[in-house]
Amino acid sequence: MANSSDDLNREWIALAPAWIKEAREGRNPTRNGLLDPPMLAACGDVTGLRILDCGCGEGRFCRILMERGAAYVLGLDLCEPMIAAARELQSEREAYRVQDAQDLGFLEDETFDLVVSYLNQCDLLDFAANTKEVFRVLKKGGRFIIANLHPMRSATGKWHRGPDGEKLYVTVDNYFAEGERHWPIMGTMITNFHRSLSTYINTFIETGFLIKKIIEPTITWEQLATYPELDDELRVPNFIIYILQKP
Repeated sequence: MANSSDDLNREWIALAPAWIKEAREGRNPTRNGLLDPPMLAACGDVTGLRILDCGCGEGRFCRILMERGAAYVLGLDLCEPMIAAARELQSEREAYRVQDAQDLGFLEDETFDLVVSYLNQCDLLDFAANTKEVFRVLKKGGRFIIANLHPMRSATGKWHRGPDGEKLYVTVDNYFAEGERHWPIMGTMITNFHRSLSTYINTFIETGFLIKKIIEPTITWEQLATYPELDDELRVPNFIIYILQKP
């Protein structure tokens, strides 16, 4: 059981070496092949923007945003090895800080044009705290782009297989039992948190955000030719992207 942010952070410290290596040397089909295109489309033209990345890991997406013309990107992560790796490649317009995304008290109100959460809210004990803090630090009209595990998949998300091992369908169970879920990633067990779709959406609305769009990413047959390991994405929604705006 992960009872604190410290417990969760220890998991990510154990995962960090493999994660950094994969981000910099591997294919990373889920991000490169599936999620990057809709996330970048959701971010839009970032030229001249001040951007905050909550849960930046080793800084891969921050660097992409810098290459696309952002004026400044601040990446936050509690995992010290990730931040150390991010700083190795940072430019003059990037900054990285070991910081809990659930507490942005060190940042002033309305100082960012865009905030990104790229598969981070599912890792947080209190995603609502992050949502409220992001709302505070965003300028009026600013956007919050969130990629998350799809609630249908984070509930149970296992394939029911036939006698020959073929994938028949994904099981959905314990959907309303919100809480911890545990998944092996690169040899390390990582804790995620399952919440229902209504929990996420109602929290966004109650915080004050406008929901501009919801995307359930999938792939084309052309993308599948490059990333055949993403064949599940043609059948079930593994992820979801929320595009939120501060009025």
